[in-house]
Amino acid sequence: MAHFGFPLEAILIFLAAIGFSVYLDLFAHKKSKEITLGDAARWTLFWVGLALVFYAYLWLRFDKTWADLYLAGYALEKSLSVDNLMVFMAIFASFGIKGILQHRILYYGIVGALVFRAIFVVIGTGLFMASPWVGFLFAAFVIWSAVKMLQQPDAEADIEDYSHHWSVRFTGRLMPIYTKLHFERFFIRHGELPETGAAENAAPGVTRNGLWYVTPAFLCLMAIETSDIAFAFDSVPAVIAVTQEPLLVYAAMIFAILGLRSLYFVLAALTRYLVHLDKAVIALLFFIGAKMALQSYNHAIADTGFELSPGWSLAVVLGVLGLGVVASFVFPGKEKSSAHLDKASDT
Repeated sequence: MAHFGFPLEAILIFLAAIGFSVYLDLFAHKKSKEITLGDAARWTLFWVGLALVFYAYLWLRFDKTWADLYLAGYALEKSLSVDNLMVFMAIFASFGIKGILQHRILYYGIVGALVFRAIFVVIGTGLFMASPWVGFLFAAFVIWSAVKMLQQPDAEADIEDYSHHWSVRFTGRLMPIYTKLHFERFFIRHGELPETGAAENAAPGVTRNGLWYVTPAFLCLMAIETSDIAFAFDSVPAVIAVTQEPLLVYAAMIFAILGLRSLYFVLAALTRYLVHLDKAVIALLFFIGAKMALQSYNHAIADTGFELSPGWSLAVVLGVLGLGVVASFVFPGKEKSSAHLDKASDT
């Protein structure tokens, strides 16, 4: 099959859509009030609709094959984001971050995700195109991610404490920490401390004296950024396994990421009901790992004559995710973890 490549028109339209989206999601809402569930749901539908508009553009301007590859990658990245957002809930709970401050931290978290996803996509697609044998490595990575998820079926029941995360300890070595939240500030000067102690002693509430201090809000941001990078190691190979074309991979991931702030507040309210969605994601990861291994075998060793078309890949991805959602409402799980989810969603 021919490569999609980097059509100038598609790049310009993608950049225009991303530029508009970044302005709308990051700048226009920078000073917005605390988001409600209704607002979050409406904005989530808007971001999904925008992604589907780009899908329609690829279909009408180029070919349904490329559009299906993009949409399969988008749906997969969106579903994998559910686990990412669950971790975000635990991080916010660990630092006592609530309301508008969550919105502000996610604002900067998305900026980091845009940058790091671009780096991972360039490296990942470059390696994949360099040799068909790399596909076996990616397949093993995706299957390993599925096995990790399979071994932790009740992970959502235990809200991990991220206040001692390695990124927090590392930041504390670089800068002194003021251990209390100070409005919505990430940094605070020594003279701005509510109570400044004697010069020879550490001021109250700080780990050590300094000119500037980081606050728990910045520590929370560091934990979220580093956690997102860790998730990228799982999600990027998975999306590449489905889509492979660099521009389509990045477009799929970015359109999925741009709506994460709104999706976070929706999932905080609805995640207890989607009890079987994680099982659907696990099944998809096994499927994608097997698909990539088969494709690499066809190119590196011997052609088996069997290859799953982009249309069928899209059908499997959407079908399995749909079954996971439907099963969650038809066969609701036990409420054993509701108290833990309440704790996370209340932050």
